[in-house]
Amino acid sequence: MEILATVFTAIVALEHIYIMWLEMFAWETTGKKVFGGSLPDHLFTPTKKLAANQGLYNGFLAAGLLWSFLIQDPAWSFNIRVFFLSCVIVAALYGAATASKSILLKQGIPAILALIFVLLAR
Repeated sequence: MEILATVFTAIVALEHIYIMWLEMFAWETTGKKVFGGSLPDHLFTPTKKLAANQGLYNGFLAAGLLWSFLIQDPAWSFNIRVFFLSCVIVAALYGAATASKSILLKQGIPAILALIFVLLAR
């Protein structure tokens, strides 16, 4: 169970690094391809700074999850991992309710599975 917890937590962290990159550095290129259905093409340039701000928050989520791998104390590592996975889940639920239901599938489900495996591995 611990291996699954580690793998799924790493997947969630990598996903948020990718989202950070899209929103901060590739908003008008790759971001337009990925998010094109949710925003008209002409709005990508004026929303570049807003997207970069969102990307930074996704980077913080990834950093917190990666940090949980570096913490030597098992209790603290567990607590940090649960906290950041919970943040991802809440963000996915909010995104699904306000932006696109697919956010729950793409971001929420991997984080929920990771959290379940983390809790079961304890």
